[in-house]
Amino acid sequence: AFGDTTVSATDTSWLFIFFAGFLGGLIALLTPCVWPMIPMTVSFFLKRTKDRKKAIRDAMTYGLSIIVIYLVMGLLITGIFGASALNDLSTNAIFNIIFFLLLVVFAISFFGAFEMVLPSSWTNKLDTKADSTTGIISIFFMSFTLVLVSFSCTGPIIGTLLVQAASMGTAVGPAIGMFGFALALSIPFSLFAIFPNMLQSMPKSGGWLNSVKVVLGFLELALALKFLSVADLAYGWRLLDREVFIVLWIVIFILLGCYLLGKIKFSHDSDLSYVSVPRLFMAIISFSFAVYMVPGLWGAPLKAISAFAPPLYTQDFNLYNSEVHAAFDDYETGMAYAKKVNKPVMIDFSGFGCVNCRKMEASVWTDPKVKQILENDYVLITLMVDDKTKLPQPITIEEHGKTRKLKTIGDKWSYLQRSKFGANAQPFYILLNAEGKPLGPSYAFNESVPDYIKFLENGLKVFKEQEKNK
Repeated sequence: AFGDTTVSATDTSWLFIFFAGFLGGLIALLTPCVWPMIPMTVSFFLKRTKDRKKAIRDAMTYGLSIIVIYLVMGLLITGIFGASALNDLSTNAIFNIIFFLLLVVFAISFFGAFEMVLPSSWTNKLDTKADSTTGIISIFFMSFTLVLVSFSCTGPIIGTLLVQAASMGTAVGPAIGMFGFALALSIPFSLFAIFPNMLQSMPKSGGWLNSVKVVLGFLELALALKFLSVADLAYGWRLLDREVFIVLWIVIFILLGCYLLGKIKFSHDSDLSYVSVPRLFMAIISFSFAVYMVPGLWGAPLKAISAFAPPLYTQDFNLYNSEVHAAFDDYETGMAYAKKVNKPVMIDFSGFGCVNCRKMEASVWTDPKVKQILENDYVLITLMVDDKTKLPQPITIEEHGKTRKLKTIGDKWSYLQRSKFGANAQPFYILLNAEGKPLGPSYAFNESVPDYIKFLENGLKVFKEQEKNK
């Protein structure tokens, strides 16, 4: 009735997954397993035939084969686990803990404790096949060999990418992420084959490639804590409160800065005779980021990391008082109170694992005018769709012709959002009168403070008009 654009909007999370995959592919290029392969592979294609056009065509087929292999891998993952299972991964404690442990293992691998290598017999068989066959099949086997040989470096990056894609709840996310990854990985092979003179300007392989792996290891370690935090919040364990999370990130980025300056050395690192300018600037960024997070220990909102850190209410020592807290976390109780005091309601459908919800709370809700309207003019009800607290009694519902049971509080609020408002993404804000009828179109993730104020004021205006007409 309101022409709600939020409900009718298409899901654009696939774009984020694609670009995350593409960025992962670019990072993978800078690892010791892939970078040296570029000149070797391109030279092979150019020497394979004297016809330059055919050499270029073969190299482009090689790049396309890489894309096909990774795309098929992504589709297989979706096919094996299924769309619904992937959607459940984002807040499932067991999977989030598995993801956390996986990323820690990947980080340890990048630090040089061990290498994740596939059986050499697989690589040898494919190498033999590539030599014994001709044409497109030969090129395809060569690209498969590259995928296997580079696994020790690309495996952790692919694993992180697939974890992110799965946790975003998009059914084809893994396939889209793998497509982006493979596209970035395949471009240099094709590009250098078309313009072989560019190979002369490529930086030579060396210790810097291993440094890239170690830096990635530190970043993997920091990202791993996000997944442990999601499980911790959803189940209310309170093991990784905000100040603990921030302390760990501060330590990780200080150690990263020390590594970049050559103060920490791992087993595979070369001797660092001097600190290069790029390393110095990266160390400055890492140390500056660590210092930026220090005020967060006393409650500063830290908007730059609000998407990753646990919410402010988990912090024990908090000198900051500009955050907004919902008065109610139960729909029925909040609506009854709103009727009693004759105020409009804002329902905030949120989630412990919702990255964009934390961004909105840190960058929009802390605005003085937004805070004033939410606290004085509305009854704010926050409903966590991933709350794993068991309901006293399961609720039996019928949805899409199937009977199922709502077992947790999160199940109940998720079903309420789907059935009453026709939406399934968070954050999702809807303004209601005391009878539960909408006062206007809903609002989704948009960090524009003026737009949010307009959304709230329009709801108040409609509410006052309805009160006058009673």
